[in-house]
Amino acid sequence: MSGITDFDSLRRAMAENGEQPEGPARNARAEQLLVEAERLDIPLAVIEALGHQLKVYNYSSEKAKMFVPFARLLRMWDERPEDFDAYETHSLHWVFKWMSAGMLDQPHVPLASVEKWLGEMEHRYRIAGHSARAVRSAEFSVAAHVGDVERAERAFTAWLAADRDTMADCHACELRGQGWWRAERGRDAEALELWAPVLEGEYTCAHEPHAVLASSLVPLLRLGRLEEARAHHLRGFRLVRSMESMRGAYADHVEFCALTGNEARGLELLAERPAYFTDEGHPQSKLEFLSVVVLLMERLSELGLAGQRVPGPAGREWTAAELATHARAEALALAARFDERNGTSYVGERARARMAQRPLVERLPLGVRAARPASAVAAKAPGAAAPVPEAGEPDLPVLLAEARRLSDTLQPHAVEAWERVAQLAEEAEGVELEARDRAEIADHRAIGLGPEGAETFARAAELYARAGDPGEALAARARAAYVRALAGEVDEALATVAGLYDRVLELYAEGGTEVPQAAGVLMGRARILMRRVHEAEGAVEETVLAEAEAAVRELLALVDGRAGNDVRLAARVAEGHAMLAELATHSGHPEAGAELFARAAAEFVEAGLPWFAVEYEARLAGIAHQLEDMGEAERALRAALEHGGPYLEAIGRAQLHLQLAEVVGGRGQADEAAEHALEAAHWADEAGAGPTFGAWARHQLGGFLVRQGRWAEAAEVLESALADLTAETHGDGAVVQTQWWLGDCLSELGEHRDAAERRLQAAEIARHWPEQHDHATLAHLAAESLGQAGLGTEADRAYVRAGELWRGLGNVHGLVRSLRARAWLALRTEDGTDAARALMTSAVEECADAFGVADDDEARLRLVAELGHTHRQFGDLLARSAAEDADDDSIRAALDEALSQMAEAVAVFVALGEDAVHARTGAELAAGWLETDLGRPAEAAARARAVLRAYADADPDPDTGSEEQAEDETVRARRAEAEQLLQAAEEQKGR
Repeated sequence: MSGITDFDSLRRAMAENGEQPEGPARNARAEQLLVEAERLDIPLAVIEALGHQLKVYNYSSEKAKMFVPFARLLRMWDERPEDFDAYETHSLHWVFKWMSAGMLDQPHVPLASVEKWLGEMEHRYRIAGHSARAVRSAEFSVAAHVGDVERAERAFTAWLAADRDTMADCHACELRGQGWWRAERGRDAEALELWAPVLEGEYTCAHEPHAVLASSLVPLLRLGRLEEARAHHLRGFRLVRSMESMRGAYADHVEFCALTGNEARGLELLAERPAYFTDEGHPQSKLEFLSVVVLLMERLSELGLAGQRVPGPAGREWTAAELATHARAEALALAARFDERNGTSYVGERARARMAQRPLVERLPLGVRAARPASAVAAKAPGAAAPVPEAGEPDLPVLLAEARRLSDTLQPHAVEAWERVAQLAEEAEGVELEARDRAEIADHRAIGLGPEGAETFARAAELYARAGDPGEALAARARAAYVRALAGEVDEALATVAGLYDRVLELYAEGGTEVPQAAGVLMGRARILMRRVHEAEGAVEETVLAEAEAAVRELLALVDGRAGNDVRLAARVAEGHAMLAELATHSGHPEAGAELFARAAAEFVEAGLPWFAVEYEARLAGIAHQLEDMGEAERALRAALEHGGPYLEAIGRAQLHLQLAEVVGGRGQADEAAEHALEAAHWADEAGAGPTFGAWARHQLGGFLVRQGRWAEAAEVLESALADLTAETHGDGAVVQTQWWLGDCLSELGEHRDAAERRLQAAEIARHWPEQHDHATLAHLAAESLGQAGLGTEADRAYVRAGELWRGLGNVHGLVRSLRARAWLALRTEDGTDAARALMTSAVEECADAFGVADDDEARLRLVAELGHTHRQFGDLLARSAAEDADDDSIRAALDEALSQMAEAVAVFVALGEDAVHARTGAELAAGWLETDLGRPAEAAARARAVLRAYADADPDPDTGSEEQAEDETVRARRAEAEQLLQAAEEQKGR
């Protein structure tokens, strides 16, 4: 059975179908409903079913199907206009606009037919008495589509000049089109100014601000307003993701990804909508989509990813290069069909221009997970590029001098410079480097090898000795010993360096070497002894600390004051002080450690080596945090980011930004904290740590966005974080908090079912925690979401669970609120009034029982306030139940009972004094309106005057802060309502 037995059931079925997601299933149901309508043999039923069919076709990928039902509707109108009611008459004329746009977007419809239809629309609007505004808007669309700029400008001006009437598009849609034209003409700032009311939520509709957010992306990028562009992408994509009819807006988001270095996210977007490659119902949006597919695929090819597997049309696998070729051919063929129809080349030119765009930003971090595709081109690291030799034949002596300059001054890329020397020497015929040169090459190769460089250091030592520098040979052997210590051979390294230490001091005493070489051995020895400190399990033995400190102080005694202009010696001094700082912290003297880390960092900066200061500034920040000196922690972190400059590794940059986010967020600066968390997530992804460190950064970023009320952006980020967050890696507390925040976001966005799901998932994890307050809160929040989603039975069950948890925790406030919520749910059910009354009565009794056992004044005052709110809600509930009762006597009895509860609420709030003045006046006004309903104007007037007296001394100030403004607004609203109540009471007296 179809279930459609009469007109009412048909209307219900169409309403239900209208709530379904856009797509073929909804369209098919609309087609079935038209058949059912025809069986009813009611002309208006058929008209409404055709209108429903038109609407679902328009908001889908099957827009081409609109023409047949509309032609039928128009014929029915021409034959029997009396069959149309006022609403369907309006709808018929409204849909004329859809037809003109729909024809324009179908290249098989001749342009002459489009123009003829435009004239038909103008004629019928004139007969119906409608303004020409919608007609001129449609004419503008035709002219802009074919590239007739002069006509488009005339129609645009006429559009804006014509009066707005009921046929004009909504404000949001009109502003979108007006802004689009300004952006097309290169007036991006004007476009964004026009779009502002839509973006800010002043004007909305079914497809706005969805489309405006998408249209604003490229103009914002061109203007350099990157933060807004990022926010509009995150917010806007969330809106269009599930809307099948918005392929054009979806394409704008793919384009944004291609232009901002977010190619991986662009691929994710393509993967979400495979049908967009092939849906034929709306050729114009298909052309837009395929054009940005080309843009993205060719961008990937430029990055060395032509062979990367990518999402594409179903039925085969695609590489980026293959999809680029396929999409370009299809797009240009489609554009050619439009141009042939239009008699211009404008559509093809625009498509080619869109495909040929260049990135507007190298990489705009979004905060959501999207690891870069595996690339033949290495992902760009934050480090500065190595110096590139000048063009022409390389000169070995010049390269050698430059390499020595870089190494003598401890500059970045010294290792690369020496490797370049080695390669050139190997390639040059008849060139034999001196032993000293070969020693330095080996020395720097060993540095580049890290813990695996011991043997190469030994080779460098042999060459230094052969070159007549025994001191540097000993220093190289000390470096070899240190890298062995790094590999875990600490005892062996200590034994080796002990001999080197004795020999270098003897050599230095004899004048056989100089301070830098002796310092090299002493530094190696100190570093190895510090490895013993690092590898100690638990508390470090005093002897280990003492030996390390003695070694460091011996190094400083040798070097301090003798550095002069020798950068290497200055660095030894700074590193020595950093070692002492670390030893101080291990010895339980963090203040001394902080002072020494600060000194070491300053010495590196003074020596012109700021990148070496970064590690110690980061350590200083950690100690300052431990000492609760957040100002110093923030200063040190900012200095570390500044001094690291382009030389910071990606993961180090991520860690510094995240620490700074936590510090800045801790002092209430959520906006700046969000910026640092965003950078942390970006650099974690660059470092390949997206699923671990990046997920934590996204968790933090989402929290900071929540604090700013940026719900849609926060939801996107938090959903992205949840894809990687795990209890094993990040702790179940992080998972619960992320779900909690996400539930809050979804609730604010009106996505109540999803909010309930997130809150229930979080509650399930928290259920196993020893402390159950979070579990109870989440269960309560989930119940709220279930109720807002219209799932009353499930909501009641969740409130029962929350109430049990609140009772177990001894939290009477939570228990009472769960009972009140259940009462309101019960009232919505058939014959639920008695259950609702019983639940409210229980809430009152719980407050009274708890007051009797409360053991301090503050707790009693809070319980009194809770009791007052419960009486107030009880009164509201009783009044609401009376409104649905047709029996006059029972209505009066219910209102009397409601008034009694309101009076109780007023009395309770009076007892709380000025702290509850707004609650008291709210209850007083509610009681006053009940008095008027019961025909007691004198009592109502008395309550109104009581409210006015309560605010007699209040003087709202329009120049106060936000909290004070809210307070003043409440005062003004209460006064205004009291005046209305007083007037109503006086009028009632006069009757």
